[in-house]
Amino acid sequence: MAEPGGSRPITISDVQQLVKRKDEIEAQIKACYELLEGQKGVGMNEPLVDAEGFPRDDIDLYQVRTARHNIICLQNDHKALMKQVEEALHQLHAREKEKHARDEAEALAEAMSQNQSLLQAFAKVNAVTPGSPASISGLQVDDEIVEFGSVNVNNFQNLQNIATVVQHSEGRPLSVTVIRGGKKVHVGLTPKRWAGKGLLG
Repeated sequence: MAEPGGSRPITISDVQQLVKRKDEIEAQIKACYELLEGQKGVGMNEPLVDAEGFPRDDIDLYQVRTARHNIICLQNDHKALMKQVEEALHQLHAREKEKHARDEAEALAEAMSQNQSLLQAFAKVNAVTPGSPASISGLQVDDEIVEFGSVNVNNFQNLQNIATVVQHSEGRPLSVTVIRGGKKVHVGLTPKRWAGKGLLG
């Protein structure tokens, strides 16, 4: 099994194995404490000699010493293992976060490309005469026209299409969608007679 920080990425089963090992160590520590309990309740710190300094003869000194030694070793192992579990979990979460961010970025890129295909311009504004209906509506030079009333990239054939829509819409507001500086902008445009040429200018 790869240790955290190894070359192979940590998997959930690695973490499960670490947790299983942790449970085993905890069970061994518990067994050692129970063994100490069985020796007249001797814990980790009680003296193993009597009042006169002789080894106690009411307990199994060898067992007590071995159990105490094992508990210390196992607790150290347990501490190290908990650190590994923590690191492994950090790695897993970091990978999940990365994957989530990647998925979101891909979804966003896909949405953007779909948006781009939906927003294909079929004409570009070359000039806007000051004071004209086009100028008053807020149309600007270099606006790329995506929709002009009922005309869009799918049914546009030539500028005559737009002229026809304009003539049929004299005095009525037309919905015009343009791309300006990479953003979609809606403009309300009302074709009408004015001092200059045409109904738009």
